[in-house]
Amino acid sequence: MQLFRASIAHFPNQTTQFDNDIAIFKDGGLLVDNKEIKDIGTFEEIAKRYPAATVTDFSGKWILPGLIDSHLHYPQTQSIAHYGEQLLSWLENYTFPTEMQFADSEHAKTIANVFLRQLLKNGTTTGFVFTTVHKSSSHALFSAASEIDMAIVAGKVCMDRNCPSALNDCADTAQADSAELIETWHNKGRNRYALTPRFAPTSTEAQLAALGELAKQYPDVFIQTHLSENLDEIAWVKSLFPKADGYLDVYDTYNLVRERAVFGHGIHLTPNEWARLGESGATVAFCPTSNLFLGSGLFDMTAARANRVHVAMATDVGAGTTFNMFKTYGDAYKVSQLRSEPISPLEGFYLMTQGAAVAHALDHEIGNLNPGTTADFIVVEPRFDELTQLRIKEDADFDDVFFALSILGDDRAIDQTWISGTCRYKKEQH
Repeated sequence: MQLFRASIAHFPNQTTQFDNDIAIFKDGGLLVDNKEIKDIGTFEEIAKRYPAATVTDFSGKWILPGLIDSHLHYPQTQSIAHYGEQLLSWLENYTFPTEMQFADSEHAKTIANVFLRQLLKNGTTTGFVFTTVHKSSSHALFSAASEIDMAIVAGKVCMDRNCPSALNDCADTAQADSAELIETWHNKGRNRYALTPRFAPTSTEAQLAALGELAKQYPDVFIQTHLSENLDEIAWVKSLFPKADGYLDVYDTYNLVRERAVFGHGIHLTPNEWARLGESGATVAFCPTSNLFLGSGLFDMTAARANRVHVAMATDVGAGTTFNMFKTYGDAYKVSQLRSEPISPLEGFYLMTQGAAVAHALDHEIGNLNPGTTADFIVVEPRFDELTQLRIKEDADFDDVFFALSILGDDRAIDQTWISGTCRYKKEQH
């Protein structure tokens, strides 16, 4: 058994009382046995309980749960940071040309490994990932994640209109390919599958109906897509689905609005759509860096709270501008400031750990450091350079540390990333 000594912070339970319900151990002990967290508490009490444990001392650093990124695109690892587009032209000029390259399975394998390395060096241990229309792109990602026992939720993108012919499938192939991938990967090891229509404009009614049939057939699979990101997109959906009562209703018509459904963005939702999301148990992935980069709009966290909608933080790489979840909260804070409703540091931390895990019904495994969960955790070095050493005091409270790193931090703050009880990333020492 391994006993890790550090300052520790996590949310053991679902909550909206972030100040009251966070568990913090300034001199903490985390006991790991094989792939599982065995115990947590003060270092003194855990050391007494398990005198034979091997101690690793990270004093001066923080141990946190592995971070959860609830919406991102692994093919776009290579198209991040292109200048000057909004959503629909971004897809046409950057996303679709990049995704065409994934017809080459070797290319998919290469980018899958680059993508996972970027997650690990930024402290992300679980991602909700869009692949491409090619089955091989999903196989590549699941295979790479399986090699390191990493929890990944992913799915083949489905499109059968309004996309290049090279990326176009049909309702039957989308259903058949998705069913095959579910049988191959869902609940195999730590893999989970997500039915993934890109967004309503690129799927016909027949394709959405075919995916809805799979959603009923496999009630524990995830669903992921995009929703109300951009005003031009919403107008386009209205023209394509004139009988629908709004954008969300397009998905609802085909049984795609339920628990374990994750909708990226949700910026321009109507009151009825907010209410429906709340009653359905679905999740909205808040992607602030992407929303700012593409000029899409400002997410309404107040409406989400009022309707008890699950919200999870997400990067949305590659329109998102960073793999780093700390910096993603930094932009979420700025968005919320512009709406005069600032998201506190502790709430931001919750939305990328326990809050996300609860939303996805995975909190028995990830998102916290509770005994019995999988040993996915990160070791954070807050004072990693001259400026952070000046700004962050050695005995700073966790909320101050987290907020400072959301502005000043980057992957240099991640000292180590552990997956299933094994260190899978260690920062190089210079």
